Amino acid sequence: MTERLSTEGLRYARAVAEAKSFSAAAKAYGVTQPALSNGIAKLEERLGGKLFERSPRGVAPTAFGARMLPLISSAVAALDAVAAEAGRLTAPGRRRIRMGVSPLIASELVARAFALVRHLPEAPDLVLREADMEDLRHGLRTGGTDIILIPAVAAMPRFEHRVIDVEPMVVVGPEDRQSGAPVELPEVGDEQFILVPDTCGLTTFTHRLFQAHELPLRTYPGEAAGYSVLQDWARLGLGSALVPRSKLSAPDTPHRPLVDAGREVELSFEAVWSAGSPLSADLLRLADGLAAARRTGDPQTERTGEPQTEGA
Repeated sequence: MTERLSTEGLRYARAVAEAKSFSAAAKAYGVTQPALSNGIAKLEERLGGKLFERSPRGVAPTAFGARMLPLISSAVAALDAVAAEAGRLTAPGRRRIRMGVSPLIASELVARAFALVRHLPEAPDLVLREADMEDLRHGLRTGGTDIILIPAVAAMPRFEHRVIDVEPMVVVGPEDRQSGAPVELPEVGDEQFILVPDTCGLTTFTHRLFQAHELPLRTYPGEAAGYSVLQDWARLGLGSALVPRSKLSAPDTPHRPLVDAGREVELSFEAVWSAGSPLSADLLRLADGLAAARRTGDPQTERTGEPQTEGA
């Protein structure tokens, strides 16, 4: 039976087990939900039992699935490790760390990473790839990337995590509203917000922020393609924009710091990697170094003029 198991079916099953949703798992893999459901149905036929039960409360493993899914997860991880290690052993040239970064990651944070990698044992090359959140997570799961730097807005079970930075959030809008004084979160509850496509983590963060404070989120009916357009539209009066301070179009862009009961509202960023990676020791040193630089305000890596903030 094992030789007839579909690798994609195994991957789909693991994705559903992690996301607890067929639609979210399909989105993560960039396939249609019918294609994912069909792949899992074929896998269940070959295994001889159903893996999941659907109900109004969501997706949960069956008794059979509860026994099989940990084995499936281990099998997929082993396949990914084989492919990743073979690629490293056969790839010509120097030792490399392949790092994926979200578009929300500030350039200063990337500069920190470069500085830290230069001081790792054997000084490996750092190969960067910027991509959307789902692409980055998929690359990490499949061994195409060694470590990713992303906003801490979506759980990735089974991986190592380290908070490496926090960013104050600011509100951009029509210039006549931008006093420069901090604004409390409830005070912006009646403003209309312009969003970007939900691929980089900013829109997810915005929704969760308002939900956590039981505030309605009024949104502009269109979407901005990027952070500069987002702020241009806000200054034109189409609505307000919520962005990390490092993503302001220019240092003198009028904005209001966003606070909650007097404390800065912050977006946390994390490094995520696999403990089973052959590079895990270096990846841990890199993540710890990024986190330590944030905490201590390393003069070689801190952001000029920005306060150092303890993480969430």
